[in-house]
Amino acid sequence: MELKENILRKEEKIALRLRELFEEKGYGFFRLASFEEYHFYLEQKNFLSGDDVIKFTGNDGRLLALNPDVTLSIVKNTPSGAARKVYYNENVYRHSRKDDEYRQINQVGIEVIGKVARKTEIEVILLALESLAEIGQGKLELSHSGLIAAILDLFSDHRRGAVFNRIKNKNFPELAQLADADGVPEDRREQLMALMKLSGDLFTELPKAVAAAKGWPQASSALQELVAVADALEEASRPATVQLLFDLSTVNDTNYYSGLIFQGFIENIPQALLFGGRYDGLFAALGKTQQAIGFGIHLDMLDQNRADQVGMQTTMLNVALPKGRMGQSVYEMFRDAGLVTANLLDDSRKLVFEDCENNIRFFLVKPSDVASYVEHGAADIGIVGRDILLETEADVIDLLRFGLGICRIAVAGPKDFVIDPTRPLKVATKYTNITRKYFGERSQPIETIYLNGSIELAPIVGLSDVIVDIVETGTTLKENDLAVLEEIDESSAHLIVNRSSWRFKKDAIIDIVKKVSDEA
Repeated sequence: MELKENILRKEEKIALRLRELFEEKGYGFFRLASFEEYHFYLEQKNFLSGDDVIKFTGNDGRLLALNPDVTLSIVKNTPSGAARKVYYNENVYRHSRKDDEYRQINQVGIEVIGKVARKTEIEVILLALESLAEIGQGKLELSHSGLIAAILDLFSDHRRGAVFNRIKNKNFPELAQLADADGVPEDRREQLMALMKLSGDLFTELPKAVAAAKGWPQASSALQELVAVADALEEASRPATVQLLFDLSTVNDTNYYSGLIFQGFIENIPQALLFGGRYDGLFAALGKTQQAIGFGIHLDMLDQNRADQVGMQTTMLNVALPKGRMGQSVYEMFRDAGLVTANLLDDSRKLVFEDCENNIRFFLVKPSDVASYVEHGAADIGIVGRDILLETEADVIDLLRFGLGICRIAVAGPKDFVIDPTRPLKVATKYTNITRKYFGERSQPIETIYLNGSIELAPIVGLSDVIVDIVETGTTLKENDLAVLEEIDESSAHLIVNRSSWRFKKDAIIDIVKKVSDEA
């Protein structure tokens, strides 16, 4: 019976085309068991994502786990010294700590195991390019884990996690602050910031990176490996619908990867859906001698294509503004910079405002929701308070800080309050994640009480001992005989960008950033 393609979902059609492509390139199909013993993943937790492994007890009493990662299972089931070229189409299962959801992720990908020479790296990258071309208009972004390691080595151990996140989010000001706080030498600091600003075509930006890292041995060594790869790719036949990029924010997990790293994006899909690179260190951790390179594609992300979901023009630049005073101030900044026409937001009944002449569209949303609109691709750009970014840990690019909405995130309570060490501290707040992290780092047991309004009332009526909230002038606290007891962090308005939008609408975004920076 002939297969009728019209009955297949989009990801099923793509999976079949990719399987055909991989077979043509000489890869054999690899089938995994649905679960492994839990202790295996526990021992290799440094190579897993931040999500939790879903575990259960088998009939024989063994603790088992649903596969959270395909590559780990392939490596485990590959004998030491064996060489393989395999492809897979599997589901993996994870529990997200961020949103407390259980997820089934459909992945298709390839792995090359054995001796990985430069020629092999090029073949894999070309196959990644062809795979993206099967899906749509794409961008494949290359970097090197050695470059990220060179940067992290400039900082003390306890700051490396924060530095990694600032690189990933392209947060220039906070990365510079961390460099100052850790006493990074001025020449390295300047080189770091020069590298951070590079973003775009691989063959244009990579020579600039090499020049910027001159005299920095560790970074230069990693970049020279990238140059060798780029030279080979420049001579190779490549799909016209996929562009090669270089950007320092390509920071796949450095515990997992040990050389070349890359990420792939498809237009109108909000996040990267292809992840790959060299991972020799994983074999070494299991006492095996092979080298390895591969990539995986998250097919379940194909249903997040904005062009398929809404009737709006996706070529417009979509900006999420917070309702209220901050949103109005930002709109006026855009207007004064000549980016939009005057009086665009005058109709208070509307939520969406289009300026076709300037090719820009504004959404008015609740301030706490701005980051979600940007992270999930409904908006390309958003203006949001740093307090919301810290609370939601939104996966976005954090490009610009404004001098608007300046305040402090603080612990407040009665002026004479003293912690009772015999019981958990009761804290009322809408910032539960910030609160848990702050007191957790101090090993202070707490009981959080979620409130979203009139929060100063909580310690007055005995609902809580203290509160965690934003403080501007402190007037409301004083009027209720409360005071700031400890400052957690600062907050102000930030301009954030969707990760995929940065790759496909970068020129328009940079134009806006430059113009509003002049107005800020």
